[in-house]
Amino acid sequence: MISGDTQSRLGLPTVLLMAAATGLCAGGNYFNQPLLDSIAVHLHVSASTAAATVTIAQVAYALGLILLVPVGDIVDRRKLTVGLMFLAAVGQAVSGFAPNFATLAVGIAVAGVFSVAAQVLVPFAAALAEPERSGQVVGTIMSGLLIGILLARSVAGLLSGLGGWSTVYKVAAVLMVVMAVALWRVLPSDAGSRENASYAATLRSLGHLAKTLPRLRTRAAMGGLAFAAVSTVFTTMAFLLAGEYGYSDTQIGLVGLLGVAGALMATVAGRLADRGMTQLATGSALAVLLLCWLPFAVGGTHVTWFLVAFVLADLALQGVHVSNQNIVYALIPAARSRVNSVYMTTYFIGAALGSAVGSVVWKAYGWSGVCVAGLAFSVATTLVWVFDRRLENAASSRAHVPVMSEKQV
Repeated sequence: MISGDTQSRLGLPTVLLMAAATGLCAGGNYFNQPLLDSIAVHLHVSASTAAATVTIAQVAYALGLILLVPVGDIVDRRKLTVGLMFLAAVGQAVSGFAPNFATLAVGIAVAGVFSVAAQVLVPFAAALAEPERSGQVVGTIMSGLLIGILLARSVAGLLSGLGGWSTVYKVAAVLMVVMAVALWRVLPSDAGSRENASYAATLRSLGHLAKTLPRLRTRAAMGGLAFAAVSTVFTTMAFLLAGEYGYSDTQIGLVGLLGVAGALMATVAGRLADRGMTQLATGSALAVLLLCWLPFAVGGTHVTWFLVAFVLADLALQGVHVSNQNIVYALIPAARSRVNSVYMTTYFIGAALGSAVGSVVWKAYGWSGVCVAGLAFSVATTLVWVFDRRLENAASSRAHVPVMSEKQV
């Protein structure tokens, strides 16, 4: 357990530093997306080859989620976080000084694997915070992660205009080192609360946790399905905005910044969780997710409605996501990192599924098909939530069943 003295050290400045570090780590995987054309030109590769760096970053991040995040349950998370950030900084530096595409691919892969420091920080923050403000702290950290991802593309484009495509990687490498040093100075050690288990046993336990914790399965499924729903739009919105409304790449990138509103929902959902209203937060977010597909459908010909729907969808996604995290982190506090590994892996599998479905239905049925697919994923998410509520009610009923004494038996 973390001592009360340790908890008291998690003040607002520390929380904001952790949020900024989380955003920088997660956002680093998205720097390349607005730079693909420049990368192709300067490194003398085709556009499709340059685009492969997006896949490299995603696969590397997934590997980090499975292979590195669970380690947070058996080692000092301060050392793990700082070590991962230093290694991610090396990856960013390699990318920034890459003389050819092969070197860039290696740098992006290294940065992607070790950027999962972000997913070590989130459960670490939940463990450090006082129980009555754990949800608020997790919500704030998740806000930082979301804002980091949203700003990454815009900042990368801006710095590219100032100093070339590689500038953002060089700047990120320096910032990561600075933040890693700052985190080392302010974060407490939690080595005394670690489990005594081998790395192999820790990885094997991921399947055991998923098998024995029903609400981890339901909440992970909800997160994956909700992300799948919104990813149908994230994948196809550029086609709609460019084709229907003539938006440039810069304008489409600015539309993505509207997702910052989701950061507000992350904080609200966290506060509701602290008040014991996690199911209310989840239900409200799901209601918004279901309703947003009507303005999305109208947004196929009226851009204002598309923008409204985009904000609503992002608000809903963050509401579901933060509510899920507050529930799964409380299942087995000693296994928060492993639980987070299971949850986040499922979450990103959902994103990949939604992207694939969105691409297929766009090609076959256009924007109306995307909206139907997104609605279908949203309905599936809601059905899983209904089942999750039944699990919670059943567990609550068992907890209130009086235990009979030996004489009664």
